Amino acid sequence: MVEAKDIISKLHDSILGYILSFIPTMEAVHTSVLSTRWIHVWKSITNLKFDDSVLCCGKRMQKEQFVCFVNTMLLHHVNSSVQSLSLCLTWYHYDSSQVSAWISSILKRVVQNLHIHIHYADKLLFPSQTLFGCISLVQLVLQMRCTLSVPIFSCLPNLQSVTLSGIMLVSESESSNYSEDIILRFPLLKVFEARGCEWQTKQNINIEAPLLERFSIAIWRSLSNESHKSGIKIFAPYLVDFSYEGDLEQDIILLNSSSIRSASVVIVMDEDKMDRMENLGFQVHNLLAQICEVEQLKLLFYKVFFFSFFLVKQVLMHGTSIFTNLPVFGRLTYLQLNEVSCEALLNLLHNSPILNTLVLQNVMPQCFVSSLKDFEFRGFNVHEHELLLAKFVLANAAVLERMNICTAFWLRYSNIDMEKVKEQILSFPKCSSLVMIEFSHVND
Repeated sequence: MVEAKDIISKLHDSILGYILSFIPTMEAVHTSVLSTRWIHVWKSITNLKFDDSVLCCGKRMQKEQFVCFVNTMLLHHVNSSVQSLSLCLTWYHYDSSQVSAWISSILKRVVQNLHIHIHYADKLLFPSQTLFGCISLVQLVLQMRCTLSVPIFSCLPNLQSVTLSGIMLVSESESSNYSEDIILRFPLLKVFEARGCEWQTKQNINIEAPLLERFSIAIWRSLSNESHKSGIKIFAPYLVDFSYEGDLEQDIILLNSSSIRSASVVIVMDEDKMDRMENLGFQVHNLLAQICEVEQLKLLFYKVFFFSFFLVKQVLMHGTSIFTNLPVFGRLTYLQLNEVSCEALLNLLHNSPILNTLVLQNVMPQCFVSSLKDFEFRGFNVHEHELLLAKFVLANAAVLERMNICTAFWLRYSNIDMEKVKEQILSFPKCSSLVMIEFSHVND
């Protein structure tokens, strides 16, 4: 009988460590009992995952056991280059100093992909200096309630993806020169996402990311009563997808924004800040003016905690220039709205010459439902978007009595068959059974 050879055990520790990286970290450590050859192999694994909710041998580790396990791993792990490291603390409550020590130890390694998810840790002060000095980072995910001190300048040359959640960003030093912008430079960054973060820096933050493709930020209501008027400037000449959710307490300045093709703007208004409704209207206008090259736009207005048409109306009433002075959205083909006045809707449609899809989410302009009785369309050119508008009005104006289509002067001398156009308009579905459709010329 031929004796089986143990070929695997003869492999180099670095190769065995790489193989063990594909199984859970705890199971990788358990291989140390196989033989004397395997006692130290686990110290070379390249993927580390610490999760206090994971079952071990059918049981969940006690908090003391888990703390001992993490401490032992970080102390004895000898591979200075870590491809992926995940720290998920969602089951037990931990002392903030203990967690900070773990994170500091992790960041001092040459780690590429870092994922930290923490539920329970009081007043956690993130080791910011170590983070911004970890130039090996390629992917960074931070999901926790903590304070992150941002230096006046930082460059993470290999970072390609950032996801932040629950972070409070503050200036690194109270004695910093507040007239000087904070500069965050990410030469290879492609995705930046931040949700539920508080931007409490006194200076403007400049994000320089020449390869950035997606930027998504949701700034929720600050727990602090102190107002911070700093702005966020994004330099990203290849940005394609832009998403913003918040109350525009911080100005959003998009440099080289002509590349953006898809944009989502969700304005979350606070009823406790009614005094800034007018300014908010202008801020919305300024943000929209920066993304006028988009092909798809979602523009939604919400109130904190509860929906409120009245609050939305205040913004639209105070900031009359939101929609009246906008540039032309020459590429826009898709538009989604949830709260809009008739005047605002018409202005948006007028400034969107190739729009082919309009979505009104949850609500119809109030005048369409209760009061619009007379609709006159002057200078009708028989363009596709004009026909769509006429169709939209007829299908939704519940008490409409009269629609007058006043055609442009030049149509008299064109080859367009106006009788067919009239038949098409007359065939449109009508919400009001009383509506009369009339056709006239501009100079009639």
